[in-house]
Amino acid sequence: MVRGLKQTSSVVAIGFRAQETAANTFAESSIDLNLSPLDREVFVVLAVNLDPQIPDSIAGVTTNVRTSLTTTSQTSPVHLNNSNCLAAATNQISMNAGAVDGAAFQTLGLETPPATLEFIGIIATNDFFIQIVGLGNVNAKNVNGKLYGYRAVADASVFAALVQSEVLSA
Repeated sequence: MVRGLKQTSSVVAIGFRAQETAANTFAESSIDLNLSPLDREVFVVLAVNLDPQIPDSIAGVTTNVRTSLTTTSQTSPVHLNNSNCLAAATNQISMNAGAVDGAAFQTLGLETPPATLEFIGIIATNDFFIQIVGLGNVNAKNVNGKLYGYRAVADASVFAALVQSEVLSA
């Protein structure tokens, strides 16, 4: 158990989806956790699974699909070095000019943390955000995923620190 937090629910899995409105166009979805700020409620994230769609295979064109899950709104998918990023994933097909066959690559942040970690993040505001953008694709792409965690009530000082940290780092 995390110091300063009292677990108030069992572990829940929250499914989500984000989709580009057109090929290679950034899109972001906001998922409401329905937390109660008056009760100092937070969401303790235990694990995240991101499943981005496979990019289009186009002769001679490198294509990809980049995605991330963050605690604050972003203007593009971000990487794990961003303090608000809880998970990131990229699928890519690399091709040389004129090539017919390419090499496929998949990059995922650690989806499920090692058993020694108590949690991978705490969401102190009401929403989390899913970002997606493709590169070189003909078709619009999407990402599906699940966020695993539980609700908790934070001590007043812990809640204030968590909210301030999340909002100021946006």
